[in-house]
Amino acid sequence: MQKGRPSKTAFGVAIRRAAHQLVDHPPVLDDPIAVRMVGSVYPRKMERAQHKVARDFRAFMAARSRYTEDRLAAAVAGGVNQYVVLGAGLDTFAYRNPFPSLQVFEVDFPATQEWKRAMLAEAAIALPANLTFVPLDFEHKTLSEGLAEAGFDAGRAAFFGWLGVVPYLTLDAFRASLAAIGRLPAGTAVTFDYVFSPETLSPKRRAVFDTLAERVAAAGEPFRLFFKQDELELELARAGFSRFEQADSDRLNELYFQNRADGLKLSPVRVGMLTTAWV
Repeated sequence: MQKGRPSKTAFGVAIRRAAHQLVDHPPVLDDPIAVRMVGSVYPRKMERAQHKVARDFRAFMAARSRYTEDRLAAAVAGGVNQYVVLGAGLDTFAYRNPFPSLQVFEVDFPATQEWKRAMLAEAAIALPANLTFVPLDFEHKTLSEGLAEAGFDAGRAAFFGWLGVVPYLTLDAFRASLAAIGRLPAGTAVTFDYVFSPETLSPKRRAVFDTLAERVAAAGEPFRLFFKQDELELELARAGFSRFEQADSDRLNELYFQNRADGLKLSPVRVGMLTTAWV
């Protein structure tokens, strides 16, 4: 992301989540807030996101959020009452949070957060009392420092959602954030997505990867970090996580896209996975 400017890829994700509400029935992720936030402001972009050729992206954006929020619900059922959305972008969970006792911390670059707050105000979307914004420039402050200043309790377990962020980080930045999460009490967990190392992809998957990589690079937010599955598991173990699970498109289809009348599902041509890891 270009310093001082809001994230273009975060906007693209929000547009696809909003379009999913309007054209895919029933929605995998029930997110009416996304429609209110961006749907009426950018009608041309919404029209493009509703097209058939955009189905796979819509399905993936919805499924990865649904998967994360399902893992979060399980954590809340186990007693967790802190949720940190890393690189929150235009994520809408805090504005439809079904858990009254869950404190939500949205962490993002100041420019992206200011842009989001302006969009929320324009759409007359109220800020809930159990939401805390954490504007954070990682060049000047660590994740632990930013959260501590925002009132996050590092003595209690928490759940972290980290979607659409890891591929844009440096390895050092990824390790620093992962280590900060791994130092928290047992019961802490994080869900994030990552991109496979390009050299491991088949020709068909590499073509999909190249198209996606060109698109995000054109938006000024190029992919920088890739993993092989065993490499990622080693990173998690080194950071203090005791167990982890990985979910590919087959698993997400099994969970969320079975027996749909519209045939919506994720493409088998996957270039990455979702991971959840527990301390």
